[in-house]
Amino acid sequence: MGFLDSLLGKKGDKCPNCGFPGAQISGPQVRCLNPMCTYFMFAQGQTEAPRQAASEAPRPGTSSQQAPQQSPAAGSNPINIQYLNYQGQQKTFTADASTLKRTREHILAQVGPKGQQIALARRRIQNLHEVEQALPPGHRGDSGESYPNARERQVLSYHKKHKSTSPLFEKIRAKYPHW
Repeated sequence: MGFLDSLLGKKGDKCPNCGFPGAQISGPQVRCLNPMCTYFMFAQGQTEAPRQAASEAPRPGTSSQQAPQQSPAAGSNPINIQYLNYQGQQKTFTADASTLKRTREHILAQVGPKGQQIALARRRIQNLHEVEQALPPGHRGDSGESYPNARERQVLSYHKKHKSTSPLFEKIRAKYPHW
């Protein structure tokens, strides 16, 4: 029975990170059965260093305000983005301000530590005013310069893609020089 109990995790310890029962602890190595935990094990024979989440959900009894870690992908002009995800969890992302881009109701950003590009809904960004101030000129929308409408974006995109020009394109380009 001891062999089956160890496989099923009946006598296993609780994970020190998430408290999920059935974790296997051997020395400094911890393997958890909870897929949301940083110590989650993918396969029984596979060992992996603990994964680092971009920002972890606040646990009961702990403060949700944690100092964000500096990431190598943050670049020379880092900005912290406070975001409330669809599950109601407060997340903090560190992004390079030069990679920010606005697309309608979302902000695209490259976030650390891997430099992965993510799309964040503008209505869920807690410090939206700060983030929009960090946007490059031409991508600010409502808070900075004016933003081209759908027809103007279509003309701008067409001529940019085909490397061509027209009088209408030149007129719109003069209106939005940073586009």
